[in-house]
Amino acid sequence: MRTDVLHAVRLAKLDLTLVFRNTTALFTVLLLPLMMAWLFTQTQGTATIEGAPAALYVLTGVPGLIVGFAVFINLVNSFTARREELVLKRLRGGQPSAAAVMAGSALGALALFLGQVVLLAIWIRRAEGATPVNIPLMLLAAVLGVAVFGLLAAAFSGLTPNAEMAQITVLPVILVMMVGSPVAFPTNALPGALGTISGLLPVTPIVKIMRSAFLGADHYTGTGRALSALEQWTGALPSLGILAGWVVVTALLARWLFRWEPRHG
Repeated sequence: MRTDVLHAVRLAKLDLTLVFRNTTALFTVLLLPLMMAWLFTQTQGTATIEGAPAALYVLTGVPGLIVGFAVFINLVNSFTARREELVLKRLRGGQPSAAAVMAGSALGALALFLGQVVLLAIWIRRAEGATPVNIPLMLLAAVLGVAVFGLLAAAFSGLTPNAEMAQITVLPVILVMMVGSPVAFPTNALPGALGTISGLLPVTPIVKIMRSAFLGADHYTGTGRALSALEQWTGALPSLGILAGWVVVTALLARWLFRWEPRHG
């Protein structure tokens, strides 16, 4: 067990080193979601959404974009490239267990995600004067979100024939996340069944929990009223339940679709 943990940490460090050495990956993973956040805030004006200034509402929902780029796109690219280069096959046949290999990638992605959330919090503090209210709840949402999208990335890498096709494979998921998640608007702004579907997407509970925990207000149901610490946790339970369900679904998909060796030998 201790050996697997050490291997996972070592692989996470290696993943982070490779990301920071790759200019394209660095732009996609770190800069692109923050640039998109800036563009979103430029269109909001002085309106309020669910009782919060529109720019603050958008910025506190940006973790929903970050998880798509820092975790999902990053890991689909990483898993696919390593599989085609036989790195995954060598790792599986060596000392680290399969669980350690997957955990190492997840730890690296979690570090990237949390690093960007910290940068985002600094941005929000300087631009809007707000600071996070419930950091433990934000951390729980981050861990579950990375687990869901890390497992989803593992599944999608199995559907991706090579590293060059990875950018195309991830597009449907990213488009659904950008259009259906409540980053710039509440889910009840979508008509009929679209609002219901949006509420069940795995990115939506991440956004709702992150926003509500950051602002200490009810952005679970959209009232925007201030919540006590206990109310923040109890209000998060439905969203946490959705995320837990997605962990199970994506774990089954990853087990079914993930490949350790190249698709065509």
